[in-house]
Amino acid sequence: MEEQQQGEQTKPKKILCIGLVCLDIISVVDKFPEEDSDSRCVSQRWQRGGNASNSCTVLSLLGSPCAFMGSLCAGPVASFILEDFARFQVEVCLPRERAACVTPTSLVIGSAATGSRTILHMNSNIPDVTFEDFSALDLSAFKWIHWEGRNADEQLKMMAAVERRNAALPRQRRIVTSVEIEKPRENLYRLFPHADVVFVSKDVSRQLGFHTPQNAIRGLAGRLRAGAVLICAWAEKGADALDADGTLLHSDAFPPQHLVDTLGAGDTFNAAVVHKLANGCRLQEALTFGCRVAGAKCGFHGYDAIADQLTQM
Repeated sequence: MEEQQQGEQTKPKKILCIGLVCLDIISVVDKFPEEDSDSRCVSQRWQRGGNASNSCTVLSLLGSPCAFMGSLCAGPVASFILEDFARFQVEVCLPRERAACVTPTSLVIGSAATGSRTILHMNSNIPDVTFEDFSALDLSAFKWIHWEGRNADEQLKMMAAVERRNAALPRQRRIVTSVEIEKPRENLYRLFPHADVVFVSKDVSRQLGFHTPQNAIRGLAGRLRAGAVLICAWAEKGADALDADGTLLHSDAFPPQHLVDTLGAGDTFNAAVVHKLANGCRLQEALTFGCRVAGAKCGFHGYDAIADQLTQM
């Protein structure tokens, strides 16, 4: 047993992200088209998308070993997605094969004039990761698990399993947990008190009656468990957070010189914050770093240039 624990401790621990992977078909246009019009695209590309999937891409580019767990259906789209995961050195922990399903797809219209992105998402019949799927994982391989809030009933079971495991381990061997509550869905709000770090979106904050990030942080703090961290990014207003000791923190936004592509900026922010926290940085440093990386990402298409941008920060 002692040899097994020593071997477990010497292996590099990964960050696991659980959630959606989809195909993004991105059309960039000079300006957003009018209804019932015929327009030419400036460019068009396929890109692997989905919140948890995007965060894995950024984590890998930042130098954090990571893995993705989500649902995928066999076929040419799945082949493209798996090849792209491999290109970014993201390990894939897929659940059992999902038969007779269609891989989720997002049609994205990016405006060159404003940098905005308009998304039409199709997710018809593919089931999300279940607790049964999650139970097959060897949790000793991970130092951090991040959930993209989706199927709350199953995710609550996963979080409870990690809590039970952590309770039997010394602090230095416990898994840190985080969750992103992005969609304003009442069912997802049950996830607030079950993670060490909670990312709450501007949309959720507004739906709950908070119209500034500061008010959201103060108003939602009571939903957390003791000692948890709450983070709320708010686009051009930067991001605010509540530290484990109750300290309120803020970082300004760092917009690029020219706004090019905001697609995945939130996923980039989350990943950059998790990367820093998982490597022992203080929350203020992680918050500012997240805003810097997310801002830089909005200055180019896709994610490949993130590594180059880091040398300028």
